[in-house]
Amino acid sequence: MARNKNKTVGLVIVQLITAITFGMVFLSAAPLRVHAEDFYKGKTIKFVVGYSPGGLFDSLTRLVARHFGKHVPGNPNVIVDNMTGAGGIILGNHLYHVAKPDGLTVGAWATPLILQQLIGTDAITFDGRRFGYLGAPGAEDAVCAFNEASGIKTVDDWFAAKRPIKIGAIAPGTSTSDVPKLFQAAVGLPMQIIEGFKGGAEVRLAVENAEVDGYCGSWQSVKLTWSQAVTSGRIRLVLQMTLASHPEIKQVPLAVSYAKTNEARRLLRVVSVYRNPYIYSVAPATPADRLQILQKAFVDTVEDAELLAEAKKSRQEIEPLDGPTIANTIAGLYEFDSATLARLREVLKK
Repeated sequence: MARNKNKTVGLVIVQLITAITFGMVFLSAAPLRVHAEDFYKGKTIKFVVGYSPGGLFDSLTRLVARHFGKHVPGNPNVIVDNMTGAGGIILGNHLYHVAKPDGLTVGAWATPLILQQLIGTDAITFDGRRFGYLGAPGAEDAVCAFNEASGIKTVDDWFAAKRPIKIGAIAPGTSTSDVPKLFQAAVGLPMQIIEGFKGGAEVRLAVENAEVDGYCGSWQSVKLTWSQAVTSGRIRLVLQMTLASHPEIKQVPLAVSYAKTNEARRLLRVVSVYRNPYIYSVAPATPADRLQILQKAFVDTVEDAELLAEAKKSRQEIEPLDGPTIANTIAGLYEFDSATLARLREVLKK
């Protein structure tokens, strides 16, 4: 009888200790969850764009920023800044080495810079696998457009050109530079790529002023800034640098149709990396709970009815990818075989 009584008392004590321990764990975890939810209250999130004001990504980021704060717990203030230079490399390095991993600085830069890291570009000192990715706001369908002074109206005109056609570009690691280089290597069109512009807006101004002949950039940018020029014929669309036609410009031929060898087709398949080039990310080691909050806020923002209405009014295309999808895509780039990387290094490091 005494043994049973002692056993019962012992079980009660064990259960009491278990309950107390569980309660302590619960209470200790609760502040962490509350902290994660309340962290952004009274704070300011800064989106930093690695390119000059006025370009497509800058405009898209300002659109996202106007609606982002209401989808983050605590409704923080949201601002946009620009950190231009080296085609986004300066921002990428800053985000990796300097920015605090607190979830308050969101870098807006370009996925193709990962390719530049993989082929050994010395200026890049970050590892793309270590960032925390929020997502990508829109797609970019590259098209080559020329001014009247160039004399280029069709792809045949370009092939027959007696001189290298000057293509304005930002820098290695951007679609304006890398995509025409890949196409030149694949099919041999005569061109000279003039790099060093701070953003797409500056390149397009140089085309208008006939400082360069043309620009291979996004159709989404072209239709926003050159709509009247395209309609009047002052700017001519000559070639789509994508694997599938954009429905609005089906009459413009596809670059891939001029690829006659397997190597040429392989080079042009790499162009798919550039279709969702622009990404939002936070510094490595940003707390996972804050990253998850920002990832959800991004998805909620790009589905926001007010944002979509504003985007439609301003003719901006929203075609988002979420953060985990971006992270998986980037991880896949690190699986390129050595032969592919060697060829890409030869083409993109010109």
